[in-house]
Amino acid sequence: MSPAPALLDPARSRLLNALGLVAVALVLLFAFIDQIFRHDLPCPLCILQRVGFCGVGVGLALNLRFGARPSHYAVAILSAMAGALVSVRQVLLHIVPGTGSYGEALLGLHFYSWALVLYIAIIAGCAVLLLFDRQFEEPRPGNGPPNAFPLAALPLAALVLMAALTLGNGVSTVLECGAGLCPDDPAGYQLLSPSPAP
Repeated sequence: MSPAPALLDPARSRLLNALGLVAVALVLLFAFIDQIFRHDLPCPLCILQRVGFCGVGVGLALNLRFGARPSHYAVAILSAMAGALVSVRQVLLHIVPGTGSYGEALLGLHFYSWALVLYIAIIAGCAVLLLFDRQFEEPRPGNGPPNAFPLAALPLAALVLMAALTLGNGVSTVLECGAGLCPDDPAGYQLLSPSPAP
């Protein structure tokens, strides 16, 4: 009698991690499109929230490339916790009536509120995935280290998209902030704006 199939085996785990990485990349893509086409430049706290999503992407990408590991989920969870703390800070800055808000609302919530919701979902999702031990069982040739997974189309596309968005956000942050601190209410890209005449 063959054993019952695992609810979350390594192949299904890779698929879920690939879909998760695509979802995180879409969040960054949406914010980046808003920045470029609606000229809604990210504030310093917004940039830190994007860094949190990039960290979540690193954890999921490690699972795709090297197989699911608790330490990879820990990278995603810790990045989401850091991003959630930044989101909470920004929500609390604008929670008092009359203090205003930053950026446009989407379906009644501002991006920093949506970021908090997504970070909580990421933490919960990674915690649930950690409950399934079978995903961590990888065949090992001999006694050597586990081989890295060959990348199929969806995981490879997710990795490329995430890498491009991380690079794009890094470049735009440098252009926006220059070599100094980022302005609290950015009006343009410091490195692309002409310097004022002395």
